[in-house]
Amino acid sequence: MQKITKDMIIMDVLRMDPGTAEFFFSIGMHCLGCPSSSGESVEQACQVHGVDADELVEKINAYLASK
Repeated sequence: MQKITKDMIIMDVLRMDPGTAEFFFSIGMHCLGCPSSSGESVEQACQVHGVDADELVEKINAYLASK
């Protein structure tokens, strides 16, 4: 089973499974193709968007585990 961590780069998460984009969209991260997503970690993006990184990682990992 694939798992992500909050220190992973967003683009790497999207490459792992494009379906994870919905989780980022749901917290207001609509620019997944912008340069920030290529160099920003999940945790850094969550800080910018005021979201708990651990909670987002848990949701994405539950999604990945269900596949």
